[in-house]
Amino acid sequence: MAVTQVRARVDGGVAVLELDAPPANCYSYDLMRQLDAAILEARIDPSVHVLVLRGAGDRFFCAGADIGMLQSVTPEYKYSFCLHANETLLRLEQTPKLVIAALNGHCVGGGFEVALACDLRVARRGAGKIGLPEVGLGVLPGTGGTQRLARLIGRAKALELMVTGSTFTFDEALPLGLITRILEADDFDTRVLEYARQFCPPHKASKAVGRIKRAVVTGSELPLAEALALERELQQQLFESEDAKEGLAAYVEKRPPRFRGR
Repeated sequence: MAVTQVRARVDGGVAVLELDAPPANCYSYDLMRQLDAAILEARIDPSVHVLVLRGAGDRFFCAGADIGMLQSVTPEYKYSFCLHANETLLRLEQTPKLVIAALNGHCVGGGFEVALACDLRVARRGAGKIGLPEVGLGVLPGTGGTQRLARLIGRAKALELMVTGSTFTFDEALPLGLITRILEADDFDTRVLEYARQFCPPHKASKAVGRIKRAVVTGSELPLAEALALERELQQQLFESEDAKEGLAAYVEKRPPRFRGR
């Protein structure tokens, strides 16, 4: 029986997926399979409006792939492992619900690549380093890092960070755009949930949040005319939702909306 390495729970509309692979929450094929299953479960669960991905403990979000495992397996296994990891992170990225990476500790190498597949990255102040230092191992960031980092901060800066193998404190990473927000270290988990719940009903129309994500994530990879067509289709889906009717009615009636995620 496989050891449980991804623990999932739902807390007030937020699915918390926790990577639990001591000592550094490194990922293996088994962990990625469990993460894949947890993503699919959260995607289809109507009670889940936002996903939060974090590491167990308070030292590591994730330090990347299990190097010991990579040393011991065949090149063919490594290729299939990387392919599945890419597919899992694509599934996370394409899930029509907001995904927040809660960086509770060091987030380097493949761990940062996991975080890059999330929509927002919030970090615990003073908790660790972030970056893609794979060049120091003689390899490249092979779980989407070369592609997602360049799309996030631009080609030249991303290239510089990867070929130098630079890592940064969370405070240094914030102005570079590597993370989106720093939360105070005390009671970090509570702060993360409070941050995540602002995107859940009744505060926000979670379907609209999810469709905004889909428009941005998918549309940014399309030519403008096709991206605008996608935007129109998503908008039409929202026009037919209960929350759009509630939002428009609340505006006319000059009262706060009461969204239900429908």
